[in-house]
Amino acid sequence: MALNKGKHIIQEIQGIRCSIVEAGLTDERARFLEAILQHNGYEVKSEKEKAKDGTALETLVLGVTDILFNPTIRVYAHKLLRKDGQVVTPAYWNQWDADADLPYWMVVR
Repeated sequence: MALNKGKHIIQEIQGIRCSIVEAGLTDERARFLEAILQHNGYEVKSEKEKAKDGTALETLVLGVTDILFNPTIRVYAHKLLRKDGQVVTPAYWNQWDADADLPYWMVVR
């Protein structure tokens, strides 16, 4: 789920019900988000996405075991921290090259 969608999705990952953080991820993006979430104390689960016929795709789905977790709310409410102690901004979450002091409503993508 991207930050521009506030929909809260629950799905089973590795046999555990999880709140979906994002789907359709590359390995690099999944590692980036996993590091942020684990630093903030969430148990992270991921697995390969499956096509409708059941075959595994190259992309990943990433979730946390806290089924009340919503990444949009957590990021915009400044509830997630980076490893350097700074707040995770929408630009940082989306891995945009943006000025950290620029307000999120002024970032154009």
